[in-house]
Amino acid sequence: MTGLGGTLLRAGAGVTAAGALGLGYAVGVERHWFALRRARLEVLDPETAAGRSLRVLHLSDLHLRPGQRLERRFVEGLAALEPDLVVDTGDNLSHPRAVPEVLRALGALLDRPGVVVWGSNDYHGPKPKNPADYLFRPQHRILGPELPWRDLRAAMLERGWLDATHTRHTLTVAGVRVAVAGVDDPHIGRDDHDRIAGPVDEPCDLRLGLTHSPEPRVLDAFAADGYDLVLAGHTHGGQLRLPGYGAIVTNCGIDRSRARGTSRWGAHMRLHVSAGLGTSPYAPARFSCRPEATLLELVPRPVGSGATRAAVHDREGRPPSARSGADG
Repeated sequence: MTGLGGTLLRAGAGVTAAGALGLGYAVGVERHWFALRRARLEVLDPETAAGRSLRVLHLSDLHLRPGQRLERRFVEGLAALEPDLVVDTGDNLSHPRAVPEVLRALGALLDRPGVVVWGSNDYHGPKPKNPADYLFRPQHRILGPELPWRDLRAAMLERGWLDATHTRHTLTVAGVRVAVAGVDDPHIGRDDHDRIAGPVDEPCDLRLGLTHSPEPRVLDAFAADGYDLVLAGHTHGGQLRLPGYGAIVTNCGIDRSRARGTSRWGAHMRLHVSAGLGTSPYAPARFSCRPEATLLELVPRPVGSGATRAAVHDREGRPPSARSGADG
């Protein structure tokens, strides 16, 4: 075939080949290419926490199933970081027999102080979903069978972790007094911020809010109550990102620039959204969005400062590109 027809045929073949290569990379390589991110956030009270810092390991969206040895070994290795506090923002499970897998992965991290809130995929297993819904109907929910999240919760609490779901806790780690509260997963309408509403009325160095899905209504409520930092997951960082464009969707109400990393929410509060470590078994792909855990170094704000400032770098030390409202 010659002429225009041949050109179109060759172009179509090239596009098909590039798409196949991209899909193969996203499924076979990047979703197993785990990263440890690091961020430094000036969020501690400069008067009461002067000279102190807090190292927080933020985990989210493990979506573990039996047989996921690569992910499990990566999480097991994070214990070597010896964080002061571990925060788990949910979606640990993805299979009825996954509780032992999660506990084995967390391993020695369960010996560190830890707090957890739950996500929809802790309560319900994944089900097949039209792939087009990911792009065009991201809020369309299909809930699968119930998962044994209560067994996971009982094991975590037995090891000393705290469940922050609709509960306030105060704990001191590394000399830093932390007031922490969380909500149940807003993605499936389980959040009830009224149960923890109101400013923190006791002395503390850090007011920490937790939610699985970073819905704006929840973030606004934490900001109104004077929280310094909120940690969330759920977005998978967009899971599929386009170079120069970023996340295609966030699967929640926040804008695409906040799909992963740190950003400001209001004049004072910081938000950190983890891109998470796993994927649904029915969408096992990541593109330009490596699975990640994040080690947050929390330090005091400058004396007399209003809003805080964050310096964020990936493992290779490269700062993120500047974006409106987002730090990384």
